[in-house]
Amino acid sequence: MEAIILAGGLGTRLREVVADVPKVMAPVAGRPFLEILLATLARKGFTRVVLSLGYLADKVMGHFGSSFGSMELVYEVENVPLGTGGAMRAALNRCKSEHVFVFNGDTFLDLEVGDVELDWSRHRAPIIVAREVPDTKRYGRLDTLSGRVLGFAEKGMSGPGLINAGCYVLPRGILDQFELGRTFSFETGYLADAVKEQQFNVFVTRGYFIDIGVPEDYARAQGELAGIGE
Repeated sequence: MEAIILAGGLGTRLREVVADVPKVMAPVAGRPFLEILLATLARKGFTRVVLSLGYLADKVMGHFGSSFGSMELVYEVENVPLGTGGAMRAALNRCKSEHVFVFNGDTFLDLEVGDVELDWSRHRAPIIVAREVPDTKRYGRLDTLSGRVLGFAEKGMSGPGLINAGCYVLPRGILDQFELGRTFSFETGYLADAVKEQQFNVFVTRGYFIDIGVPEDYARAQGELAGIGE
């Protein structure tokens, strides 16, 4: 299996506590956060990971090199910010598998990979991984029906519901209509319209989920992610 980790962001919300490294290299329980992500993917059977980098990319490449255990690491570095869509388009171009898992580099998700693979093999449709949370206000929420994603609500809507966990399973060529090097948002520049025009399945994960992109959750991850992937 093959995965992309989107890790090119500037990490501005974490800059007050982690100032000198890219967000994915922020220390969590004594290890770079990316090490925890990679160890988890290796344990789940991934064999190749494309790391989409930007800000301070050399610190990631210098630390990890071309492999992590038996897992091949490939680097796609953007010289100017391309947005989530542009970064994903470039990273997909480096992939070899017919379908690819996409993860956010500031999120830990203990995804039920085997179940997601089964969903893919049955339907061959793109998958958006969702998480049920008690309050969707911070994230925005997914509108779904009978296992299919119908649309997205903006941030600010309170109450329980499903949120986009920032994880996808996509056919390798899904963004081929966009030119390489074009800057766009995957969520608003592509996905918001695409879910209305073609089938996107939803997979509701029950795995542990934490976004370290804000200082309070980064602090919480220090204890909750201790020992993960070791």
